[in-house]
Amino acid sequence: MSRFHDLDALRATAMLLGVIFHASVFLTAASDWPVHDAYVEATPVARNPYVYVVSVLHGFRMPLFFLISGFFTALLWQRRGLRQVAEHRLKRIALPLALGALTIVPINAWLFSPADFNPMHWPLMWLHGLGHLWFLWYLLILAAVFVAAARLGAKFVHPAWALVIPLTFLPQALMREVWFFGPDISETLLPDPNILGYYLLFFVFGVFLYQRNVTMRRWWAIVLPVALVLVFPAGVLFMLQAVQEGRGTWAWVATSALQAAYAWLMCFGMIGLFRWLAWRERFWVRYVSDASYWLYLWHLPLVIGGQRLLVGWDTNAHLKFVLLCTAVPAILLLIYQGVVRYTWIGTMLNGKRVRRTKVPAIVQPSSS
Repeated sequence: MSRFHDLDALRATAMLLGVIFHASVFLTAASDWPVHDAYVEATPVARNPYVYVVSVLHGFRMPLFFLISGFFTALLWQRRGLRQVAEHRLKRIALPLALGALTIVPINAWLFSPADFNPMHWPLMWLHGLGHLWFLWYLLILAAVFVAAARLGAKFVHPAWALVIPLTFLPQALMREVWFFGPDISETLLPDPNILGYYLLFFVFGVFLYQRNVTMRRWWAIVLPVALVLVFPAGVLFMLQAVQEGRGTWAWVATSALQAAYAWLMCFGMIGLFRWLAWRERFWVRYVSDASYWLYLWHLPLVIGGQRLLVGWDTNAHLKFVLLCTAVPAILLLIYQGVVRYTWIGTMLNGKRVRRTKVPAIVQPSSS
């Protein structure tokens, strides 16, 4: 295939799910979130659907990102060579990360804590944390690790590379946080070795998928229900028990195994689903795929700003959620079309794009 339209669409979907994820946190009691709706106090945790939305998405979304990134890194390596891999990652990841550290990170810091914000610290705020841009930082590190391993002769084709799947249990079991489903979050500039190792396994497996030409077309209709209806609820139940009993107990071991299994099952199921749904090229899917990187970079400031605006409204909380999930992508898509797609920003994020022009119709001469 000249282009993997299904994985392009899946990657874009995973990025857009970030809007839903951060819009949902507003309606949960997450202690590290700057603003919460009154709906949180009025709704018991067990009856709050947004708690489950956050957990369902967090359990697989970032692992899926890294798996797909590994796949496309291997594709670039085989088609253009290691030098092009390094140059591509510097242009597409390092440069947006550097610009985002000087713009998006300070804006997020201001929105998170307006009273504590000091404009004099603007240029160095990224030293205290990258916020949601941590993904780019980790991906840049893993790309460097991949280039080094490939230069040393690693081929990633031996079937033994599939052992990274069960190995994921180890870093998951070593996660420090007990109270939420999925891997820990680390936004600091100094990467957490355990979290980095966790995502390294998914990245390497993505490389392995491309090198072995493995496709996932079947069983997704079984895998996804198993993950969502069986593995996820069981993992949550054991997690709640582990919260009471602490780490190192059998409940902690069980929930760690189930959380790792959930991440892999969702990755495989989503790949198979999108292989079935989006195997052929569609212009609007390609367009949203191109725009998704821009949406990922800038969605969080708009989501938090929108939440601060909506928190005082005497409106149904579910309506607020829908407004955030529709208005934020709509605004960013308008900005993308107007000032990003055909400018140097769009070239930096996705490569040069050319405006589509209508081909004039050929007028046939009259027979008379």
